[in-house]
Amino acid sequence: MWSVAAEPAAVFGCRPAVSGGVCFLEERLVLHAAGAACAQFHTEQRWHKFIPGRENSRGVRALAVSRSRRYLAVSETAAEEPALTVYELTEGPPRRRRTLTAAELPAREAVSLAFSPDGRHLAAATGPPEVHLALWLWEKQRLLAAVHVEAAGSGVCQVSFSPQDNARLCITGNGFFKLFKYSKGTLKQVNLQKGEPQNYLCHAWLSEEEIICGTATGKLLLFETGELLWQTDVEYRKPPKKLEEGARTKDYARLYAFLACSCFDVPCEPTSEDNDSLQDSLPQISALASYSKGFACSSSPGVVLLFEKTDKKEVYKESQEIWLPQDLFTTVPKPSGRQDIICICFSPSEEAMVVSTTKNQLYMFTMPSTDFLKEESSYFEYLHFPLHSASITGLDICIRRPIVATCSLDKSVRVWNYKTNTLELYKEFWEEAYTVALHPTGLFCLVGFSDRLRFISLLYDNMHVFKDFPIRKCGECSFSNGGHLFAAVNGNVIQIYSCTTFENTNNLKGHNGKICAVKWSADDSKCFSCDTHGAVYGWNLSTGKRETECVLTSCVYNGIALYSKSKLIFAVGSDRTLKEISESSIQHEVPAFDVVYTAVAVSHSGDMVFVGTSLGTVRAMKYPLPLSREFDEYQAHAGAVTKISVTNDDLFLLTASEDGSIFFWKLYDKKEGVLKREKEFEYAKEVLILKSDIEEKNRAMLELQIRVKELQTENDYQLRLKDMSCYEKIKELEETFTQEIDSLKNKHQILQAEKDNQELQHQFQLSELMNKHAKEMQDLESDSNQKLLMENEKYQDLQVNSQRMQEEYEKQLHNLQESKSRAVEELTDYYEGKLNEKTLLLEEAEENMRQQLKAHEEIKKQIEEDEDQEIQEIKIKYERRLVEEKESNLQLKGEIGVMSKRLNSLQKELRERDSNIEEIKLEQQNLQGIIKSLEKDITTLNTQIEKRTNTIQEKEKDIYDLKMKNEELEKFKFVLDHKIEQFRKQIESRENDSKIMKEQIHETERELKQFHKENIQLKLNITRSQQKLKATNNEMHKERQKKQSMEAIIKRFKMDLHNCVGFIQDYKKLKAGIHELYIKYVQQLEMVEMEEVDTDLQYEYMRQREYLERNLAALKKKVVKDQEIHQAAYRRIMQENVSLIKEINDLRQELTVACSQVHDLKSALRLTKRKQAIQDMAPSSEMLSSPAVLRLNAQKENEKIIEMQMLEIQQLRDQIQEKEQSLKVLPLLHGHNLERSHKTHQH
Repeated sequence: MWSVAAEPAAVFGCRPAVSGGVCFLEERLVLHAAGAACAQFHTEQRWHKFIPGRENSRGVRALAVSRSRRYLAVSETAAEEPALTVYELTEGPPRRRRTLTAAELPAREAVSLAFSPDGRHLAAATGPPEVHLALWLWEKQRLLAAVHVEAAGSGVCQVSFSPQDNARLCITGNGFFKLFKYSKGTLKQVNLQKGEPQNYLCHAWLSEEEIICGTATGKLLLFETGELLWQTDVEYRKPPKKLEEGARTKDYARLYAFLACSCFDVPCEPTSEDNDSLQDSLPQISALASYSKGFACSSSPGVVLLFEKTDKKEVYKESQEIWLPQDLFTTVPKPSGRQDIICICFSPSEEAMVVSTTKNQLYMFTMPSTDFLKEESSYFEYLHFPLHSASITGLDICIRRPIVATCSLDKSVRVWNYKTNTLELYKEFWEEAYTVALHPTGLFCLVGFSDRLRFISLLYDNMHVFKDFPIRKCGECSFSNGGHLFAAVNGNVIQIYSCTTFENTNNLKGHNGKICAVKWSADDSKCFSCDTHGAVYGWNLSTGKRETECVLTSCVYNGIALYSKSKLIFAVGSDRTLKEISESSIQHEVPAFDVVYTAVAVSHSGDMVFVGTSLGTVRAMKYPLPLSREFDEYQAHAGAVTKISVTNDDLFLLTASEDGSIFFWKLYDKKEGVLKREKEFEYAKEVLILKSDIEEKNRAMLELQIRVKELQTENDYQLRLKDMSCYEKIKELEETFTQEIDSLKNKHQILQAEKDNQELQHQFQLSELMNKHAKEMQDLESDSNQKLLMENEKYQDLQVNSQRMQEEYEKQLHNLQESKSRAVEELTDYYEGKLNEKTLLLEEAEENMRQQLKAHEEIKKQIEEDEDQEIQEIKIKYERRLVEEKESNLQLKGEIGVMSKRLNSLQKELRERDSNIEEIKLEQQNLQGIIKSLEKDITTLNTQIEKRTNTIQEKEKDIYDLKMKNEELEKFKFVLDHKIEQFRKQIESRENDSKIMKEQIHETERELKQFHKENIQLKLNITRSQQKLKATNNEMHKERQKKQSMEAIIKRFKMDLHNCVGFIQDYKKLKAGIHELYIKYVQQLEMVEMEEVDTDLQYEYMRQREYLERNLAALKKKVVKDQEIHQAAYRRIMQENVSLIKEINDLRQELTVACSQVHDLKSALRLTKRKQAIQDMAPSSEMLSSPAVLRLNAQKENEKIIEMQMLEIQQLRDQIQEKEQSLKVLPLLHGHNLERSHKTHQH
């Protein structure tokens, strides 16, 4: 395909909600779900390896590793159908062994997997609501057994094998705890669930018989062979004071120093978290894992409890608490205990424990080697580094340092080193981060938050906010290549700022949609951007105007990339193409083949283009862009790729995704191995540090030096004191040891004397025992001689009896030989007759073959003559028309070819006949060989006849017993026939009941039609009442307007009166003013009368409103009563239906029992008849067939009756569902009728 390839060098991410998402492959090698598949991480050597999954994978759902750590099972979610794959973990890359699918199982993803102890079987469980347990012989891709498990609801489901038994399985979930055993092709449940069902979240095998289970209510239940042995309630654990208070004081101190030192502070107030919520919340056992001393469980967020086995009544006792660490470099004072631990695993030697949490984090804890080193509360440490727990929204690199900055919706900003694969800086903020940009020097960065844009200094151990810009929800920002300017998106405007003065030097306006990307040219004189309305603009920063534009309204652009040495723009968007834009026009388009491109990057050499897709894959293609599928596709992320970038030396490719994972890809040449650099990059090593930090560190160093000197003097003094005390103790020990030595010498002398006395006694006892033994030997010899004489006499008697028996058996053998010779003569006559018949058949077949050969030769001659004549005619005709009709000549040649094919086919048939004749001859030879083998069989049969004569006598006795049993079974058969007739009568009565139910259903349908008609009338009444309400509302509005106008007139009148009072001394002016008032307000009396009328109308309106509200309350009460009546009727119908179903099930059981008994009778009858046939030595198969046929017909009739009943039951269920729907409609219709009747009473 292409000489340049990419390989994952590091993977930073963890996929949550994966069953068995973390496990050990070796003592220091950890496997965890990351991106779309799995990743390996070595805890000592710190290297990463990525195991890609299947094509079109959407991520891992469950993992399982065999006990030998050789095989890995992966359950993946895919677009087409879920996949279950088994890999072999070799020294090189993992090899895919088998992919398991079965038509019997539903196409659902497996949520839990488990290998058997020997690694040959694989158990898989699908998730609720339909839980299926499947057992696979995975090497042969064969489904051994499958079982449907009823679940109470949604929740976690887990399956596991017994640690020592390959046939025992355990599955737990919401409302079920079941043990299964595989035998004879089926999974049989072993235990019976007692008590109330609980929501089992996890379980673990402690031994071959013991299983520990954890529930959602914080209970630990220990089962032994399926029965409850021990249980305990685990309390909710709060973080220890050292972790909770110490971490908070550190964070508050850091915030206080930050507030005091920086003049541009982050305006935020710490939100106090409720500690009472921790006390009120209930514990739940979210994870369990067993080890040699006991088990580990997580009962509260952020803590793991270790339990060890004891000999007391409490079978297991808590021994240690292990807490998650406080997140460092965070401005949010929150405890780390908010993370739920969902998976726990131990290393093979149980020296280390690794856990995964709901926030995509991985932690490790080294187990103490002895009990002396144990502490009551210990702490985890990060497996590698703190990881992103939400979608990554920004990624950027710089020139001077090998670092990459990322930001995420988890309110954090991280700085990674892609050379050493380490996390250099990490800090959490109060708001979500949408974009990040690194300064070319790598000492500063820009981060766009929801409230503002911040200019941050990257110190050696912290991030310092230096400047804030009032840009809300900045979705994109970028530094220029020289680092003197930066661009930030504010709405639809691109603002250009100076990095030295922080002044807004330019505003680029023209975009109508959301701006998705901003890129700088190599000389920083131009800027390019794209938006969601399909526009790609090129800006001249000196003039602030657009120079180039390319608009495609049908495409929503996701990102652009520039090739620095030429004026090329690569753009990707929603139209599933990669566009090459140059000089305001699209020069080239490459289709994406049913995938949306979400990000694009170009190498600095210009010969490589990398694209991220919506499926999480990364595609690498060469430039110039190909039209066909000439690219390499690499599986990476489980979500869409949000950002992609290539380093300046073209050695690394960096990708980030919506699933919170980051991939560092190493680019290499497939032929040469390592890409050649044009220039060697030298990275800067300097870092930033605040002056206040240096002063604090110097002070701390001085204090520590003074403290070291003080400690040295104290240690010297304490050492002298210890030497003195040790010298005194040594003297005391010497005195005690000398005393003990003297006492031991005295004891040794006493013991030596006792030893001498015991030796004398022992010699005396030995002599006595030897004398007794000699006497017993003499007695035994005399007894044995007498027994030998008796046995010789018995032997002589037995010899005489054996001679008599031998003579009798010789006579019997002579008789048997005579009978054998007769049987052999009969068999030879029989087979010679058969041989004669077959020779006659062979002669007839040879005659038929001769006749057929003659017929074929005649047909062949006729066909040849006809073909010669036709060919001559065709030549005469087509010699005249050669020039005019060349096409018809070709057709005739085709006909000639067909005829030649016919000739060839006839010749083939002749050859086949010849071969058939040869086969018949071979068959004849085979028959002769069979005759010889039959002669050998005759000799073997003679030997068998001798054996069977002995067995015939025994079987005659059995036949007599079976005849007696047959008579009893015939009596029982008569009783069963009588019961079957009774069942038929009962079925007829049930059919009558179903007819009555059908009539009732018809009546309810008629009532429904009437209710529909009444419903239409009620709707009409409702529309009328709504129109009346509208009219009353309009009148109210008019009245309010009138009231406001009257109030205004009164105010005016008061003002005019006040003015008239001023002319009280001048009567002429006073008269003129009063005259004007009369003219203005002459209609005042009419308005007063109208107001009186309005008060009467309001009183009448209020009275009618109260009456209507009372009627409404009464109607609601009636509706509630009607609903209760209908529910009671519905329950009664359901109870009747349940009773009918129970009776039908009982009838089915009785029918199955009857059928099994009839089958037993038939088998007994067949046995008796076969034995009679052996006794008579004659075939009797025809006599046996007739009664069996009769009984089979009866069985078919019973099956037809059951099918008819099932159809009628289904019809009744459909009718009941229709009735339920009608009952739901009835209360509404009844309520509408009541409202209509009340309205008619009012009118």
